[in-house]
Amino acid sequence: MIRLNKLMLAVALVAILATGASTGCKKSHINPFPASNAVVGWQKTSETRSFEAKDLWQYIDGDAEQYIKAGVVSTSTSDYKYQGKLEAVVDVHTMGDAAGAQKILDTGKTSDAAKVQLGDGGVAYAQSIVFRKGPNLVRIVAYQSAPGTPEALAALAHGVESKL
Repeated sequence: MIRLNKLMLAVALVAILATGASTGCKKSHINPFPASNAVVGWQKTSETRSFEAKDLWQYIDGDAEQYIKAGVVSTSTSDYKYQGKLEAVVDVHTMGDAAGAQKILDTGKTSDAAKVQLGDGGVAYAQSIVFRKGPNLVRIVAYQSAPGTPEALAALAHGVESKL
């Protein structure tokens, strides 16, 4: 009888630990930036830089306050180049919740925005795409315009979306 109780206790302990491991061990950091050639034609040309909310002014001076008010936790950014010609930057703003990401997305919309099917909603412009997926707001901006820019940016955006 005592052996059975010890066995049952051991089984229960293993079950509890397994449950805790499967529910409590989440990735502490998601890398949303596709590696070079993970998206056809795109090369990652810089190391990823990250900024906590208190340091965001170092990256987007003058505009950091609206992100802080919306609950930004951190911002990460990387540079990319498409077919050796088109340069773009990818910014991923991780907010405290989805409402903060939606607030920034809505605030930045202008009349020339075209809806795109990315994440939980997004918009595209001639040289940029902005979308939200959960608490993440992604902004991809090309430094110049060339034939095929919108399609190239959309491909990169889908690459980032798939990693979030």
